[in-house]
Amino acid sequence: MSDINSNIPEGDLTSKWTKYKSSVPLVNPSNKRTIEVIIVGSGLAGASAAATLAEMGYKVKCFCFQDSPRRAHSIAAQGGINAAKNYQNDGDSIYRLFYDTIKGGDYRAREANVHRLAEVSANIIDQCVAQGVPLAREYGGLLDNRSFGGTQVQRTFYAAGQTGQQLLLGAYSALERQIGMGKVEMFTRHEMLEVVKIDGKARGIIARNLITGEIERHFGHAVVLGTGGYGNVFYLSTNAMGSNVTAAWKAHKQGAYFANPCYTQIHPTCIPVSGDHQSKLTLMSESLRNDGRIWVPKKKDDNRKASEIPEDERDYYLERRYPAFGNLVPRDVASRAAKERCDAGYGVGASKLAVYLDFKANTERYGKIEAAKAGNHNPDKETCMRLGTAVIKEKYGNLFDMYAQITGENPYETPMRIYPAVHYTMGGLWVDYNLMTSVPGLYCTGEANFSDHGANRLGASALMQGLADGYFVLPYTIGAYLSKEISTKAIPTDHPAFVEAEVRAVGILNTLINIKGTKSVDHFHKRLGNIMWEKCGMARNEKGLNEAIQEIRALREEFWKDVRVPGAANELNPELEKAGRVADFIELGELMCIDALNRNESCGGHFREEYQTEEGEALRDDENYAYVAAWEFKEGVNFELHKEELKFENIKVAQRSYK
Repeated sequence: MSDINSNIPEGDLTSKWTKYKSSVPLVNPSNKRTIEVIIVGSGLAGASAAATLAEMGYKVKCFCFQDSPRRAHSIAAQGGINAAKNYQNDGDSIYRLFYDTIKGGDYRAREANVHRLAEVSANIIDQCVAQGVPLAREYGGLLDNRSFGGTQVQRTFYAAGQTGQQLLLGAYSALERQIGMGKVEMFTRHEMLEVVKIDGKARGIIARNLITGEIERHFGHAVVLGTGGYGNVFYLSTNAMGSNVTAAWKAHKQGAYFANPCYTQIHPTCIPVSGDHQSKLTLMSESLRNDGRIWVPKKKDDNRKASEIPEDERDYYLERRYPAFGNLVPRDVASRAAKERCDAGYGVGASKLAVYLDFKANTERYGKIEAAKAGNHNPDKETCMRLGTAVIKEKYGNLFDMYAQITGENPYETPMRIYPAVHYTMGGLWVDYNLMTSVPGLYCTGEANFSDHGANRLGASALMQGLADGYFVLPYTIGAYLSKEISTKAIPTDHPAFVEAEVRAVGILNTLINIKGTKSVDHFHKRLGNIMWEKCGMARNEKGLNEAIQEIRALREEFWKDVRVPGAANELNPELEKAGRVADFIELGELMCIDALNRNESCGGHFREEYQTEEGEALRDDENYAYVAAWEFKEGVNFELHKEELKFENIKVAQRSYK
């Protein structure tokens, strides 16, 4: 069935990566000094790759649209990072992490890539500790772990509720060291607008200086994209407002296949939408599901306060439906369950589109433990709650503070209200085992590629994949390509391919400026987001997807006739930046709906209402859809499907069960 080559090495799954590393072609140190690599994006995947490649001796140029690599969206990750170290001695192993990830992704990920991810996971923790990342520790000094959804072991390392920030600071420190040594040239406030191809290979980029509006040409023997996910196609998401798909989409339009775009993750623990004024949503970490119990009233339209609803009138529906995993079922399962309860009339809060996340039981449990440590073996409830609150504050304090600031409620005293929201995108640029796209010399890392999470990402695996790709995978695999490029001299940027790419980029900018329509960029972005959420969101069906495709095509036509972009192209112009990004989101939105319509099954985050079990769970069709859908861009915003067959030789494919 496959018509594309994933370049997976031969041999036993457990030895593929080891053998690959031992036999991969290398570039000697003196040759590395003549080879230039462009890295677009400076989050966990981009910063770790830039720092590592520079440490190895390559000449690196790193680009980000923020004013500092520290502003990358990776900083917003809260809950933790997975690693198969088995510190808890609870049965974890590389194989179990591999298995949990494949199962969590609903058997729609590539075995070889996922096993490699599990293998290098432990190295990431060692690397970060060596960098001084302040991961949480137990009383005795050992690194602490907590549980996350979709697993029955504790393998998630964390730094309170700001793990992403601490890991990013570690990668940023490594990057800054290389910048200080002159081995990385950093370009902040620059946005990539085009990939430059020469003789079929990626040889550079066109970038816009966002401060001056100046268009720049940059050569590289290879180009690496680590530009994050495309969740903002929905307008409202947990992503930073600047997060976008433009770099990946421009690569797609230059021949890089886009894989599984319909696989988007809905996160179950987001602060509910409060009104039309919102421009983004705020996530409450999945780690809170460790100690929070999720419930709704047993009575429909119950308007009592949470504290007034007695225990026997509460429905802990995840614990009821999934006793083996309880509140720690995977994100897609927890999200659909919350939607089902709210749709059935059991939602809470003013909007009735929320469920409770309640910490009282575990606060009291922690309090009893703390009291026992102090020799009090029969503490009263008030003492338990006081001591337990201190424990909860230490583990999750910044998350509770954030919730209080946003909602005006004290989550130590009253349950949090949560509802699912768009969070992560499992789809992205198609890459082979080497992380190379279908364009030679163009690589893609982290959330921007599709490779490791199948149809649903397990919690705490995003940080793992970003750092695995940057620190431990790409530095090996890119060498195999660059070893054949040592005789290629730096290509002058007056080469016709650079000129042509710049003309293409400038043409789009000028077109956007000169439309001089009547509606703002945000007007179109909100309308797109509404179409996507309503018809390609938590649930999809054939009728809605067909309608969405037509509505998006009409929206695209209207956008190019009536968008208003004030200012000029050759100056600081945030509206022009947004316009270019929304233009790409509109095209991506159409492809997402086409992909969702084409996949006549439910799997992970892709839930087609026509394909579900009697219990309302996702119903896969392994006979017809056990493949990666890799889409090729065709002239006139058309797409051609290529399929990469998924072969499972080490795992028995089964209906997912968390009961």
